[in-house]
Amino acid sequence: MLRLHYSAISDVGRVRKDNQDSGYVGPWVLAVCDGVGGAARGDVASSTAIQQLRKLDEPPSEELLGQVSGALHRAHDRINELVDEDPSLNGTSTTATVALFDGTRIGVGHVGDSRAYLFRDGEISQITKDHTFVQGLIDEGRISEEESRVHPHRNLILKALGGPSDIEPDLFILELKEADRLLLCSDGASGVLDDGRLADILSMGTPDYAAVELVRASLEAGSSDNVTCIVADVVDPEADGAPDLDQLEPMLVGAAAELRRRTARGSMGSLFRGHRSGDTGELEAISADIPGDAPSGTSSDPEAARYAPRPPRRLGWLKPILALAVVAGVLWIAGAAAWSWSQEQYYVGEDGGHVVIFRGVNADLPGFSLSQPYESTDVELTRLSDFDAGKVREGIDAGNLADAHDTVDNLAAKQTPAEATP
Repeated sequence: MLRLHYSAISDVGRVRKDNQDSGYVGPWVLAVCDGVGGAARGDVASSTAIQQLRKLDEPPSEELLGQVSGALHRAHDRINELVDEDPSLNGTSTTATVALFDGTRIGVGHVGDSRAYLFRDGEISQITKDHTFVQGLIDEGRISEEESRVHPHRNLILKALGGPSDIEPDLFILELKEADRLLLCSDGASGVLDDGRLADILSMGTPDYAAVELVRASLEAGSSDNVTCIVADVVDPEADGAPDLDQLEPMLVGAAAELRRRTARGSMGSLFRGHRSGDTGELEAISADIPGDAPSGTSSDPEAARYAPRPPRRLGWLKPILALAVVAGVLWIAGAAAWSWSQEQYYVGEDGGHVVIFRGVNADLPGFSLSQPYESTDVELTRLSDFDAGKVREGIDAGNLADAHDTVDNLAAKQTPAEATP
């Protein structure tokens, strides 16, 4: 079975005040989340999502995509729960790109504009597709990939974890082979490095080296965002020269790792110190002079405007009511099915001193009987032996109505001969 040799790094960059990216990599899982929200704390959203996604880091079942989809939906729900508990977080969301490894394949789940790449045989390919406004323009042939990198609305995302809408992540399986190299990164890297530059860096060195160089190259290329990169090599641990993976520990990076330390000591700062001008790191304001090119009402803060405007969360009380209605419906269906089954069951019991065939289950619930007399007989308990009468009082199960009749016939034959009923 193949294994992963991996590394991860997340850097606040040279402009941003805090890191809203989070990442995790382990033997079975690679995940990158890029949080957004400005004052609404995108770091909380990305950290929350990573904490859910990292729970996948164990040998997976055959249902790779089911596990990935479930983790993404749990992360989405958990972020919304935090918003419900703390309204100041309203508006926070995060991208998510996650790969679950089973030894030969990865199951990929993707929401937003973080990306996953495959570097194989010297060629790089982007295996995820951005959920962005400019990607739609590219698909329509209105702009090129190069033009999208400088488009004024390049940061506008159409899908994210968190928010009033249900998520529909992209889900797919990718077969891997030895010597493949995987890259998961936030748009702080992919937004400034084209495929050729990414391929150049991925063609060199260990995962540690490649991850560090990707971040360094992104910042040197002018990235004004946080930068997170995860690099993982697919290796055969039995091959000659294979790296020793036994001591390789999972890595948690970015806001998920720094949140508590930032709370205690302030921002962790950048690992790659460089010139800081007076620029606050915010991109230019989104202008409204391109008719039809973007939704109206976008904010001048690119972090606040990173996701397409969504309707406010109204009728929040309706969600728990609908959930209760669904639960009640499921219970009603289950109860109806159980009742239908019970009405196909029979047993022989006693009623008014006579042997009676009952329809239903020989049991009762508080205030509710699960059976009722179905057919009376002339067989009297006083004419049976104590043993047989005791069995009747306890109830004699029958597989069906015919078996119940056979049981009654046997009891009738055991009555006191002089008083036997024809």
